[in-house]
Order: sequence, then structure tokens, then C-alpha cells
Amino acid sequence: MTINKRLRDEAIFHRVNLVGYENNLIKESLKLLNIVDKQLTAQLYVALEDMTASEFKISRLESMLSSVKSLNSFSDYLFGELNLFCEHESHYQYSLFESLLPDNVLAKYPLMQISPNQLFTAVKNKPFQGRLLSEWVSNIEDDRLKRVTNAVRTGYATGETTEQIIKRVRGTKKNNYKDGVLEIGKRNASSLIHSAISHTAALSRNEFGQANSDLIKGKQWLSTLDTSTTPMCMIRDLKVYSLDNKPIGHDIHYGDGPGRLHFCCRSVETFILKSYRELGIDIDETPTGTRASMDGQIPAKTSYLEWLKSQSKERQEQILGVERARLLRSGEITPEKFFTRDGHLLTIHELNKTIDK
Repeated sequence: MTINKRLRDEAIFHRVNLVGYENNLIKESLKLLNIVDKQLTAQLYVALEDMTASEFKISRLESMLSSVKSLNSFSDYLFGELNLFCEHESHYQYSLFESLLPDNVLAKYPLMQISPNQLFTAVKNKPFQGRLLSEWVSNIEDDRLKRVTNAVRTGYATGETTEQIIKRVRGTKKNNYKDGVLEIGKRNASSLIHSAISHTAALSRNEFGQANSDLIKGKQWLSTLDTSTTPMCMIRDLKVYSLDNKPIGHDIHYGDGPGRLHFCCRSVETFILKSYRELGIDIDETPTGTRASMDGQIPAKTSYLEWLKSQSKERQEQILGVERARLLRSGEITPEKFFTRDGHLLTIHELNKTIDK
């Protein structure tokens, strides 16, 4: 197996692991937002009870709600986690290449590691989708307050009671508070977390690639191909680009790159290393006792599901779970049947229903 193919496999697997990390961050951030929502609605209830319809003024309401922004710890939580994630990604890229590259290559081309602080600075200062990360966070906070203000305004205009207005804002217990205007802000926060992690991982790859450009000659776009894949990612799948994002052998522009092309982008990319000859090492194959070969070739085309079938038992179980992985290896069900039309894994109960049909 060539090193370029190993790099591709690890890039896909790393993205799979990041999905679990993102979901855990979302879970923890929603806990924080739920606390803020309780505080917000409690303050709102007191304010509305003290304010008659004739006294109601949007300016007064906005002044009261603005104090709630200071209660919102979502921003501090997200940036704190991203700071730690930068440290992880910095070490990940370096250790991955160090484990795969032959000793004779490392001796001639020592790896350059990106410092976590350098990466975190780039994460904060480089925009994606036209805004800095801090601006996206601020936009979520501002949008939440605007939605609350509009909900209260509508409630007063239609003669609702304080209790009805609070339900309009927070939602109802019987629907697990999913039917209030604050729920929209939680969904926006979840999308931002997905995008922030992809943004950070993409910058980590780019910064590492630029620092080690004497070893790397390009990169290949890898899209997650399922029913949730956007057309803009589909058309870029397997396309090759230079390290400065110029198309190679095609005319499809790079845009913001994989993981940053649009919100919640799941695409990644893999580096294409130079061959021994291109590195000035006068051998064709890897000498005995060294690691995988460096032929400089782009890995053969493969889909995510084809990749999944080729992975080890342990890796399949980590991604699919023990029972799904067993079904995959036994051939009882094809891998595409593990997923819903929107790309989510079926539960074992749902999976058994499809097998019984």
C-alpha cells in the first residue's frame, strides 16, 4: 500500500471521529443554552407581569433582554474547546506523517509542526462563509434576542397572557420545549459547532501542508457521498488541487475548501506526497525494512462505502457498531442499507425491519 493511499484512509477515518466529537460538543453546549433559556424566561416572566399592555415598549423589553447576553456562556465554551482542539489537530497532523513517512525521507526532509497557538490564531482571524467565527457566534446571540422580542411583540398584539407569551418563547413541556422560538437558536448553534470544527480541521491541514510543501505536491478533495451530499461537494469529489488551491486537470474552483465550502460541510481532503524521484531520492521502491512506498500517485477512486468495506474489523465496529459491522462482513446486508435517505445510521431495530422485508 502506498503512503498516499494510507493518508487518504486516515483522512476519511479522522473525519468519522470528528463527527462524534462534534456531537458531544453540541450536547454539552445545549446544556448550557438550556440553563440560559431558563434564566431568560424567568426574567421575562417577571418583567411581563410588572408591565401592563399600555406600558409595553419594545425599547424597554430590549433593554431588559440585553442583560441576558452576559449570561450566555456559549461563546466562551466554544472558543475554549476550539483552543484545545487546535492543540490536538496540530499534534495529529505531525504524528500521522511521522508514523507513515520512511526514515530516509524524514532524514532529508524534517517535518515542520504548526504550533497550537498559531493555529488558534488562524481559526479566529480567517473568515469562513464571509464572516469571522466570532461574528457568527455574535450573530446567533443577536438572533436569539430578536426572536424573543418579536415573539413578545406578537403576543402583546394578539392579546396573549403572560403564560402564553412565555410558551411562545420557550415552548411547551409536552413537546420538550422544541416548539418555542428559542429552539431555532439551538439549531443554529449546533450548525455553527459542526462548521467551526470543520473550519479548524481544514485550517490545520492547510497550515501543515504549506509548512511542509517540500514534501507535498497537492491535495485531493474527498466528499462524503450519500443522500445528504450537496451538489457543490459532489462535483468536487476526487478533484485535485495545488497547495495554493489551484485546480489541476479541471476548472472547478476550490472555493473555501472542504469542510468550509458551506455550513455543515462534511468534505475533507488528503495530501498527495511527492515520489522518491520528485524528492531527489534515487530509488524506485521502498527499501527493505522501511515503511510503505512513496510513488507520488493519486489513490484510486473509491467511495466512502467501498472504503468502509476495506477497513479492519476494529475500525468497522468503531464506525458502525458491533452488530452492523458483523452484518457487513457476513454479506447479509450491503453497506448503503445502513443509512437513512438523509445519511444517518439506522438503529438496530430499524435495520432488522429492512432485513425482514
